Amino acid sequence: MIKIGLEIHCQLTTLRSKLFCSCAANYRKYKPNLNTCPICLGMPGTLPLINKKAIEKAIILALTLDCKIPNKIIFYRKNYFYPDLPKNFQITQLNVDDCYTSIGYDGKLKLQNKFIEINRIQLEEDPGRINYVTISEKSKLTLIDYNRSGISLIEIVTKPNFTSNIEVKEFLEHLSNLLIHLDISDPSLAGSLRTDVNISTDNHNKVELKNINSVHDLEKAVNFEIVRQRNFINRNIEIQQETRHWDERRKITISARSKETEQDYRYFIEQDIPSILIPHNLVSRLHKTMPESIIYKKAKYSKLGIPNQVADTILSDLYYTKLFESSYTDKNAKHIANIITTDLIRYLNTKEQISKSKLTSQHLVRLSELVSENKLKRDLIKNVLREAILTGASIDNILSKLNLEQIDDMTMISQIIDTIINSESDLIKQIHNNPNVINHLIGKIMTKTGNVQPKIIITLLKSKLNISND
Repeated sequence: MIKIGLEIHCQLTTLRSKLFCSCAANYRKYKPNLNTCPICLGMPGTLPLINKKAIEKAIILALTLDCKIPNKIIFYRKNYFYPDLPKNFQITQLNVDDCYTSIGYDGKLKLQNKFIEINRIQLEEDPGRINYVTISEKSKLTLIDYNRSGISLIEIVTKPNFTSNIEVKEFLEHLSNLLIHLDISDPSLAGSLRTDVNISTDNHNKVELKNINSVHDLEKAVNFEIVRQRNFINRNIEIQQETRHWDERRKITISARSKETEQDYRYFIEQDIPSILIPHNLVSRLHKTMPESIIYKKAKYSKLGIPNQVADTILSDLYYTKLFESSYTDKNAKHIANIITTDLIRYLNTKEQISKSKLTSQHLVRLSELVSENKLKRDLIKNVLREAILTGASIDNILSKLNLEQIDDMTMISQIIDTIINSESDLIKQIHNNPNVINHLIGKIMTKTGNVQPKIIITLLKSKLNISND
Protein backbone atom coordinates (compact mmCIF):
# COMPACT_ATOMS: atom_id res chain seq x y z
CA MET A 1 0.00 0.00 0.00
CA ILE A 2 1.51 3.32 -1.12
CA LYS A 3 0.78 6.43 0.93
CA ILE A 4 1.88 9.82 -0.39
CA GLY A 5 1.41 13.23 1.21
CA LEU A 6 2.48 16.60 -0.16
CA GLU A 7 3.84 19.82 1.32
CA ILE A 8 3.51 22.44 -1.40
CA HIS A 9 5.26 25.78 -1.03
CA CYS A 10 3.75 28.50 -3.18
CA GLN A 11 5.16 32.00 -3.48
CA LEU A 12 2.62 34.84 -3.63
CA THR A 13 4.14 36.29 -6.80
CA THR A 14 1.29 38.77 -7.40
CA LEU A 15 2.06 40.80 -4.25
CA ARG A 16 4.09 44.01 -4.42
CA SER A 17 6.14 43.52 -1.24
CA LYS A 18 7.53 40.78 1.01
CA LEU A 19 5.68 39.26 3.97
CA PHE A 20 7.18 41.34 6.79
CA CYS A 21 8.89 44.30 5.09
CA SER A 22 8.51 46.67 2.13
CA CYS A 23 11.18 45.04 -0.08
CA ALA A 24 9.90 44.07 -3.53
CA ALA A 25 8.14 40.71 -3.97
CA ASN A 26 9.53 40.48 -7.51
CA TYR A 27 13.05 39.64 -6.32
CA ARG A 28 13.98 37.97 -9.62
CA LYS A 29 14.74 41.26 -11.37
CA TYR A 30 17.46 42.24 -8.87
CA LYS A 31 21.15 41.39 -8.79
CA PRO A 32 22.11 39.20 -5.80
CA ASN A 33 21.56 40.73 -2.34
CA LEU A 34 20.23 44.08 -3.58
CA ASN A 35 16.57 43.45 -2.66
CA THR A 36 17.11 43.37 1.10
CA CYS A 37 16.65 45.46 4.22
CA PRO A 38 17.49 45.07 7.95
CA ILE A 39 14.17 43.24 8.53
CA CYS A 40 14.55 40.49 5.91
CA LEU A 41 18.24 40.17 6.80
CA GLY A 42 17.30 39.52 10.44
CA MET A 43 19.29 42.39 11.93
CA PRO A 44 19.06 42.80 15.73
CA GLY A 45 16.35 45.21 16.88
CA THR A 46 14.22 44.98 13.72
CA LEU A 47 10.51 44.19 13.96
CA PRO A 48 8.33 42.45 11.34
CA LEU A 49 5.17 44.12 10.03
CA ILE A 50 2.68 41.69 8.47
CA ASN A 51 1.53 42.16 4.87
CA LYS A 52 -2.27 42.37 5.00
CA LYS A 53 -2.65 41.43 1.33
CA ALA A 54 -0.72 38.21 1.95
CA ILE A 55 -3.21 37.21 4.63
CA GLU A 56 -6.13 37.99 2.32
CA LYS A 57 -4.74 35.96 -0.57
CA ALA A 58 -4.02 33.04 1.75
CA ILE A 59 -7.62 33.18 3.00
CA ILE A 60 -8.91 33.20 -0.59
CA LEU A 61 -6.93 30.04 -1.36
CA ALA A 62 -8.13 28.42 1.86
CA LEU A 63 -11.76 29.20 0.94
CA THR A 64 -11.27 27.77 -2.56
CA LEU A 65 -9.86 24.56 -1.06
CA ASP A 66 -12.93 24.34 1.21
CA CYS A 67 -10.89 24.94 4.37
CA LYS A 68 -12.18 26.18 7.69
CA ILE A 69 -10.89 29.62 8.66
CA PRO A 70 -9.99 30.16 12.36
CA ASN A 71 -11.07 33.23 14.32
CA LYS A 72 -7.45 34.17 14.87
CA ILE A 73 -4.06 33.21 13.47
CA ILE A 74 -0.75 32.92 15.31
CA PHE A 75 2.80 32.94 14.00
CA TYR A 76 5.59 30.77 15.38
CA ARG A 77 9.37 30.65 15.21
CA LYS A 78 10.75 27.50 13.59
CA ASN A 79 14.36 27.24 14.75
CA TYR A 80 17.07 25.72 12.60
CA PHE A 81 20.54 26.76 11.50
CA TYR A 82 21.23 27.05 7.81
CA PRO A 83 23.11 29.69 5.79
CA ASP A 84 20.02 30.82 3.83
CA LEU A 85 18.19 31.72 7.07
CA PRO A 86 19.79 34.91 8.42
CA LYS A 87 17.74 35.01 11.66
CA ASN A 88 18.43 31.29 12.37
CA PHE A 89 14.66 30.85 12.60
CA GLN A 90 11.78 31.01 10.13
CA ILE A 91 8.51 32.80 10.93
CA THR A 92 5.78 30.31 10.10
CA GLN A 93 2.56 28.84 11.53
CA LEU A 94 1.67 25.71 13.48
CA ASN A 95 -1.46 23.92 14.65
CA VAL A 96 -0.87 22.57 18.16
CA ASP A 97 -3.11 19.66 19.18
CA ASP A 98 -6.69 20.86 18.57
CA CYS A 99 -5.76 24.55 18.54
CA TYR A 100 -6.07 25.61 14.90
CA THR A 101 -4.28 28.91 14.33
CA SER A 102 -2.94 28.50 10.78
CA ILE A 103 -4.71 30.37 7.98
CA GLY A 104 -6.91 27.36 7.07
CA TYR A 105 -7.47 23.72 7.98
CA ASP A 106 -9.59 20.62 7.20
CA GLY A 107 -10.09 21.35 3.50
CA LYS A 108 -10.41 19.20 0.39
CA LEU A 109 -9.98 19.26 -3.38
CA LYS A 110 -11.65 16.80 -5.72
CA LEU A 111 -9.35 14.76 -7.92
CA GLN A 112 -11.17 12.63 -10.51
CA ASN A 113 -13.34 10.34 -8.36
CA LYS A 114 -11.66 10.99 -4.99
CA PHE A 115 -11.10 13.86 -2.62
CA ILE A 116 -7.64 14.91 -1.49
CA GLU A 117 -7.86 16.15 2.08
CA ILE A 118 -6.03 19.34 3.01
CA ASN A 119 -4.55 19.12 6.49
CA ARG A 120 -3.68 22.81 6.77
CA ILE A 121 -2.68 25.94 4.89
CA GLN A 122 -0.14 28.18 6.54
CA LEU A 123 1.56 31.47 5.78
CA GLU A 124 5.33 31.76 6.21
CA GLU A 125 8.44 33.51 4.93
CA ASP A 126 10.70 32.08 2.27
CA PRO A 127 14.40 31.70 3.14
CA GLY A 128 17.21 32.98 0.94
CA ARG A 129 18.61 31.04 -1.98
CA ILE A 130 21.79 28.96 -1.96
CA ASN A 131 23.70 28.50 -5.19
CA TYR A 132 26.47 25.91 -5.39
CA VAL A 133 29.13 26.82 -7.96
CA THR A 134 31.85 24.47 -9.14
CA ILE A 135 35.07 26.29 -10.03
CA SER A 136 37.08 23.13 -10.62
CA GLU A 137 37.10 19.52 -9.44
CA LYS A 138 38.72 20.54 -6.16
CA SER A 139 37.24 24.00 -5.79
CA LYS A 140 33.57 24.64 -5.06
CA LEU A 141 31.80 27.75 -3.84
CA THR A 142 28.58 28.19 -1.89
CA LEU A 143 26.92 31.50 -2.79
CA ILE A 144 23.96 32.93 -0.88
CA ASP A 145 21.42 35.37 -2.30
CA TYR A 146 19.09 36.93 0.29
CA ASN A 147 16.86 38.69 -2.26
CA ARG A 148 14.29 35.90 -1.75
CA SER A 149 14.50 36.02 2.04
CA GLY A 150 11.15 37.09 3.51
CA ILE A 151 9.06 36.49 0.37
CA SER A 152 5.45 35.52 1.21
CA LEU A 153 4.98 31.78 1.00
CA ILE A 154 1.85 29.66 1.40
CA GLU A 155 2.42 26.08 2.48
CA ILE A 156 -0.34 23.60 1.60
CA VAL A 157 -0.09 20.34 3.54
CA THR A 158 -2.20 17.42 2.34
CA LYS A 159 -3.05 14.18 4.08
CA PRO A 160 -1.43 11.02 2.62
CA ASN A 161 -4.32 10.37 0.22
CA PHE A 162 -2.24 9.84 -2.93
CA THR A 163 -1.35 6.34 -4.09
CA SER A 164 0.63 7.01 -7.28
CA ASN A 165 2.82 9.53 -9.06
CA ILE A 166 0.04 10.02 -11.62
CA GLU A 167 -2.35 11.31 -8.93
CA VAL A 168 0.36 13.60 -7.56
CA LYS A 169 1.01 15.06 -11.02
CA GLU A 170 -2.70 15.61 -11.69
CA PHE A 171 -3.23 17.30 -8.32
CA LEU A 172 -0.32 19.70 -8.79
CA GLU A 173 -1.40 20.63 -12.31
CA HIS A 174 -4.91 21.32 -11.03
CA LEU A 175 -3.59 23.34 -8.07
CA SER A 176 -1.26 25.34 -10.34
CA ASN A 177 -4.21 26.29 -12.51
CA LEU A 178 -6.19 27.34 -9.43
CA LEU A 179 -3.35 29.61 -8.25
CA ILE A 180 -3.23 31.33 -11.65
CA HIS A 181 -6.99 31.87 -11.89
CA LEU A 182 -7.16 33.20 -8.31
CA ASP A 183 -4.37 35.72 -9.12
CA ILE A 184 -2.25 34.34 -6.28
CA SER A 185 0.83 33.00 -8.03
CA ASP A 186 2.48 32.33 -11.37
CA PRO A 187 3.78 28.75 -11.07
CA SER A 188 5.74 29.11 -14.31
CA LEU A 189 8.29 31.34 -12.56
CA ALA A 190 11.37 29.42 -11.43
CA GLY A 191 11.13 28.43 -7.77
CA SER A 192 7.62 29.80 -7.27
CA LEU A 193 6.10 26.35 -6.65
CA ARG A 194 8.24 23.84 -4.73
CA THR A 195 7.05 20.54 -3.39
CA ASP A 196 8.17 18.20 -0.60
CA VAL A 197 6.80 14.66 -0.84
CA ASN A 198 6.37 12.16 1.99
CA ILE A 199 6.20 8.54 0.82
CA SER A 200 5.70 5.32 2.77
CA THR A 201 5.23 1.80 1.42
CA ASP A 202 3.32 -0.93 3.28
CA ASN A 203 3.46 1.07 6.55
CA HIS A 204 7.26 1.17 6.63
CA ASN A 205 9.19 4.30 7.60
CA LYS A 206 8.29 7.53 5.83
CA VAL A 207 10.80 9.12 3.45
CA GLU A 208 10.72 12.80 2.54
CA LEU A 209 11.74 14.08 -0.91
CA LYS A 210 12.73 17.72 -0.57
CA ASN A 211 12.32 20.83 -2.73
CA ILE A 212 11.33 19.48 -6.14
CA ASN A 213 10.74 22.43 -8.47
CA SER A 214 8.73 21.05 -11.38
CA VAL A 215 5.76 18.74 -11.89
CA HIS A 216 7.77 16.78 -14.45
CA ASP A 217 10.61 16.09 -11.99
CA LEU A 218 8.16 15.40 -9.18
CA GLU A 219 6.41 12.66 -11.14
CA LYS A 220 9.75 10.98 -11.90
CA ALA A 221 11.07 11.38 -8.34
CA VAL A 222 7.96 9.83 -6.78
CA ASN A 223 8.02 6.93 -9.21
CA PHE A 224 11.74 6.28 -8.51
CA GLU A 225 11.23 6.39 -4.74
CA ILE A 226 8.28 3.98 -4.84
CA VAL A 227 10.37 1.49 -6.84
CA ARG A 228 13.36 1.97 -4.49
CA GLN A 229 11.27 1.32 -1.37
CA ARG A 230 9.61 -1.74 -2.87
CA ASN A 231 13.01 -3.17 -3.77
CA PHE A 232 14.20 -2.66 -0.17
CA ILE A 233 11.11 -4.38 1.22
CA ASN A 234 11.48 -7.33 -1.16
CA ARG A 235 15.10 -7.76 -0.01
CA ASN A 236 14.21 -7.32 3.71
CA ILE A 237 16.28 -4.14 3.99
CA GLU A 238 15.04 -1.57 6.50
CA ILE A 239 13.82 1.72 5.00
CA GLN A 240 15.43 4.61 6.89
CA GLN A 241 13.30 7.57 7.94
CA GLU A 242 15.22 10.28 6.15
CA THR A 243 15.18 13.27 3.84
CA ARG A 244 16.30 12.62 0.28
CA HIS A 245 16.96 14.94 -2.64
CA TRP A 246 16.17 14.41 -6.32
CA ASP A 247 19.28 14.30 -8.46
CA GLU A 248 17.99 15.72 -11.73
CA ARG A 249 21.08 14.72 -13.71
CA ARG A 250 21.16 11.07 -12.63
CA LYS A 251 17.34 10.80 -12.24
CA ILE A 252 17.61 9.20 -8.77
CA THR A 253 16.91 10.20 -5.16
CA ILE A 254 19.92 10.53 -2.88
CA SER A 255 20.12 10.58 0.92
CA ALA A 256 20.57 14.06 2.42
CA ARG A 257 20.04 13.71 6.18
CA SER A 258 17.96 11.97 8.82
CA LYS A 259 14.38 13.25 8.98
CA GLU A 260 13.73 15.94 11.57
CA THR A 261 10.67 15.88 13.82
CA GLU A 262 8.66 18.90 14.99
CA GLN A 263 10.46 18.73 18.35
CA ASP A 264 13.79 19.27 16.56
CA TYR A 265 12.62 22.70 15.41
CA ARG A 266 11.79 23.93 18.98
CA TYR A 267 8.72 25.88 17.88
CA PHE A 268 7.55 28.76 20.05
CA ILE A 269 5.19 31.67 19.48
CA GLU A 270 6.63 34.68 17.64
CA GLN A 271 6.42 37.40 20.30
CA ASP A 272 6.99 40.25 17.84
CA ILE A 273 3.74 39.48 15.98
CA PRO A 274 0.59 39.50 18.13
CA SER A 275 -2.32 37.15 17.42
CA ILE A 276 -4.25 38.41 14.40
CA LEU A 277 -8.05 38.30 14.51
CA ILE A 278 -9.83 37.14 11.35
CA PRO A 279 -13.33 38.67 11.60
CA HIS A 280 -16.23 36.94 9.92
CA ASN A 281 -17.06 40.03 7.83
CA LEU A 282 -13.54 39.95 6.31
CA VAL A 283 -13.92 36.30 5.31
CA SER A 284 -17.40 37.02 3.94
CA ARG A 285 -16.14 40.00 1.90
CA LEU A 286 -13.24 38.02 0.44
CA HIS A 287 -15.58 35.16 -0.45
CA LYS A 288 -17.89 37.52 -2.34
CA THR A 289 -15.19 39.48 -4.17
CA MET A 290 -12.55 36.85 -4.90
CA PRO A 291 -12.00 35.74 -8.52
CA GLU A 292 -14.06 32.79 -9.72
CA SER A 293 -12.12 29.57 -9.26
CA ILE A 294 -11.82 27.04 -12.08
CA ILE A 295 -14.02 24.70 -10.01
CA TYR A 296 -16.84 27.27 -10.08
CA LYS A 297 -16.25 28.12 -13.75
CA LYS A 298 -16.35 24.48 -14.81
CA ALA A 299 -19.73 24.02 -13.10
CA LYS A 300 -20.97 27.22 -14.80
CA TYR A 301 -19.82 26.03 -18.22
CA SER A 302 -21.52 22.68 -17.71
CA LYS A 303 -24.85 24.48 -17.27
CA LEU A 304 -24.23 26.12 -20.66
CA GLY A 305 -24.03 22.67 -22.24
CA ILE A 306 -20.24 22.72 -22.70
CA PRO A 307 -18.68 19.24 -22.33
CA ASN A 308 -16.12 18.70 -19.54
CA GLN A 309 -13.28 18.08 -21.98
CA VAL A 310 -13.95 21.36 -23.80
CA ALA A 311 -14.26 23.21 -20.47
CA ASP A 312 -10.92 21.76 -19.32
CA THR A 313 -9.23 23.08 -22.47
CA ILE A 314 -10.69 26.57 -21.99
CA LEU A 315 -9.59 26.56 -18.34
CA SER A 316 -6.13 25.17 -19.09
CA ASP A 317 -4.81 28.65 -19.88
CA LEU A 318 -5.90 31.95 -18.37
CA TYR A 319 -5.75 33.59 -21.83
CA TYR A 320 -8.38 31.21 -23.24
CA THR A 321 -10.50 31.64 -20.12
CA LYS A 322 -10.47 35.44 -20.26
CA LEU A 323 -11.23 35.38 -23.98
CA PHE A 324 -14.18 33.06 -23.44
CA GLU A 325 -15.48 34.97 -20.41
CA SER A 326 -15.42 38.29 -22.26
CA SER A 327 -17.17 37.02 -25.38
CA TYR A 328 -19.76 34.38 -24.47
CA THR A 329 -23.48 34.68 -23.85
CA ASP A 330 -25.98 31.94 -23.07
CA LYS A 331 -26.84 31.92 -26.78
CA ASN A 332 -23.37 31.75 -28.34
CA ALA A 333 -21.40 29.91 -25.58
CA LYS A 334 -21.13 26.62 -27.49
CA HIS A 335 -19.98 28.33 -30.71
CA ILE A 336 -17.37 30.42 -28.85
CA ALA A 337 -16.09 27.35 -26.95
CA ASN A 338 -15.87 25.42 -30.22
CA ILE A 339 -13.91 28.15 -31.97
CA ILE A 340 -11.40 28.43 -29.09
CA THR A 341 -10.81 24.71 -28.58
CA THR A 342 -10.97 23.59 -32.22
CA ASP A 343 -9.50 26.47 -34.23
CA LEU A 344 -7.84 29.12 -32.06
CA ILE A 345 -5.69 26.70 -30.07
CA ARG A 346 -3.84 25.76 -33.28
CA TYR A 347 -2.41 29.25 -33.62
CA LEU A 348 -2.12 30.46 -30.03
CA ASN A 349 -0.57 27.79 -27.82
CA THR A 350 2.61 29.48 -26.55
CA LYS A 351 3.17 32.62 -24.47
CA GLU A 352 5.08 34.24 -27.32
CA GLN A 353 2.25 33.63 -29.81
CA ILE A 354 -0.34 34.94 -27.35
CA SER A 355 1.68 38.09 -26.60
CA LYS A 356 1.85 38.97 -30.32
CA SER A 357 -1.81 38.21 -31.06
CA LYS A 358 -4.16 41.04 -32.05
CA LEU A 359 -7.28 38.93 -31.59
CA THR A 360 -10.05 40.34 -29.38
CA SER A 361 -13.29 39.03 -27.94
CA GLN A 362 -15.17 41.08 -30.58
CA HIS A 363 -13.63 38.87 -33.26
CA LEU A 364 -14.99 35.74 -31.59
CA VAL A 365 -18.43 37.26 -31.08
CA ARG A 366 -18.70 38.19 -34.78
CA LEU A 367 -17.43 34.77 -35.89
CA SER A 368 -19.99 33.00 -33.71
CA GLU A 369 -22.75 35.17 -35.20
CA LEU A 370 -21.75 34.24 -38.75
CA VAL A 371 -21.54 30.54 -37.93
CA SER A 372 -24.88 30.45 -36.12
CA GLU A 373 -26.55 32.30 -39.01
CA ASN A 374 -25.01 29.89 -41.55
CA LYS A 375 -23.15 32.75 -43.20
CA LEU A 376 -19.67 31.27 -42.74
CA LYS A 377 -18.64 27.72 -43.41
CA ARG A 378 -17.07 25.96 -40.44
CA ASP A 379 -13.93 24.99 -42.35
CA LEU A 380 -13.19 28.63 -43.24
CA ILE A 381 -12.99 29.84 -39.63
CA LYS A 382 -9.30 28.97 -39.30
CA ASN A 383 -8.40 31.18 -42.28
CA VAL A 384 -10.31 34.13 -40.85
CA LEU A 385 -8.87 33.59 -37.36
CA ARG A 386 -5.31 33.51 -38.63
CA GLU A 387 -5.80 36.88 -40.34
CA ALA A 388 -7.45 38.39 -37.23
CA ILE A 389 -4.56 37.23 -35.05
CA LEU A 390 -1.98 38.77 -37.38
CA THR A 391 -3.70 42.04 -38.29
CA GLY A 392 -6.49 42.71 -35.78
CA ALA A 393 -8.74 43.77 -38.69
CA SER A 394 -12.50 43.38 -38.29
CA ILE A 395 -14.03 40.06 -39.32
CA ASP A 396 -16.09 41.69 -42.06
CA ASN A 397 -13.02 43.37 -43.56
CA ILE A 398 -11.15 40.06 -43.44
CA LEU A 399 -14.00 38.27 -45.23
CA SER A 400 -13.88 40.92 -47.95
CA LYS A 401 -10.09 40.72 -48.26
CA LEU A 402 -10.13 36.90 -48.54
CA ASN A 403 -13.14 36.93 -50.89
CA LEU A 404 -15.15 34.96 -48.37
CA GLU A 405 -18.19 37.21 -48.25
CA GLN A 406 -21.26 35.08 -48.58
CA ILE A 407 -23.23 35.30 -51.80
CA ASP A 408 -26.83 35.85 -50.75
CA ASP A 409 -28.19 36.37 -54.27
CA MET A 410 -29.90 33.04 -55.09
CA THR A 411 -30.18 34.08 -58.75
CA MET A 412 -26.41 34.48 -59.01
CA ILE A 413 -25.84 31.11 -57.30
CA SER A 414 -28.31 29.50 -59.71
CA GLN A 415 -26.51 31.02 -62.71
CA ILE A 416 -23.14 29.69 -61.50
CA ILE A 417 -24.64 26.21 -61.12
CA ASP A 418 -26.13 26.39 -64.64
CA THR A 419 -22.73 27.38 -66.07
CA ILE A 420 -21.03 24.39 -64.37
CA ILE A 421 -23.74 21.98 -65.56
CA ASN A 422 -23.43 23.21 -69.17
CA SER A 423 -19.62 22.88 -69.10
CA GLU A 424 -19.80 19.31 -67.77
CA SER A 425 -22.39 17.85 -70.17
CA ASP A 426 -20.44 14.61 -70.64
CA LEU A 427 -20.30 13.98 -66.89
CA ILE A 428 -23.98 14.79 -66.45
CA LYS A 429 -24.81 11.78 -68.62
CA GLN A 430 -23.08 9.49 -66.09
CA ILE A 431 -24.71 11.02 -63.03
CA HIS A 432 -27.21 8.19 -62.38
CA ASN A 433 -24.57 5.44 -62.71
CA ASN A 434 -21.65 7.13 -60.97
CA PRO A 435 -22.37 8.66 -57.51
CA ASN A 436 -18.99 10.45 -57.53
CA VAL A 437 -20.16 12.75 -60.32
CA ILE A 438 -22.44 14.73 -58.02
CA ASN A 439 -19.58 15.28 -55.53
CA HIS A 440 -17.30 16.46 -58.35
CA LEU A 441 -19.92 18.98 -59.48
CA ILE A 442 -20.50 20.25 -55.92
CA GLY A 443 -16.76 20.79 -55.49
CA LYS A 444 -16.49 22.81 -58.71
CA ILE A 445 -19.51 24.93 -57.80
CA MET A 446 -18.15 25.67 -54.31
CA THR A 447 -14.87 26.95 -55.75
CA LYS A 448 -16.87 29.46 -57.79
CA THR A 449 -19.36 30.48 -55.10
CA GLY A 450 -16.88 30.75 -52.21
CA ASN A 451 -18.58 31.10 -48.81
CA VAL A 452 -21.97 29.55 -49.59
CA GLN A 453 -23.42 26.88 -47.37
CA PRO A 454 -23.04 23.43 -49.04
CA LYS A 455 -26.67 22.58 -48.22
CA ILE A 456 -27.90 25.40 -50.48
CA ILE A 457 -25.68 24.26 -53.36
CA ILE A 458 -26.67 20.58 -52.99
CA THR A 459 -30.39 21.42 -52.90
CA LEU A 460 -30.25 23.66 -56.00
CA LEU A 461 -28.02 21.27 -57.98
CA LYS A 462 -30.16 18.22 -57.32
CA SER A 463 -33.28 20.19 -58.18
CA LYS A 464 -31.83 21.23 -61.54
CA LEU A 465 -30.71 17.63 -62.28
CA ASN A 466 -34.04 16.15 -61.12
CA ILE A 467 -32.27 14.08 -58.45
CA SER A 468 -34.08 13.21 -55.24
CA ASN A 469 -32.73 14.66 -51.95
CA ASP A 470 -33.30 11.36 -50.16
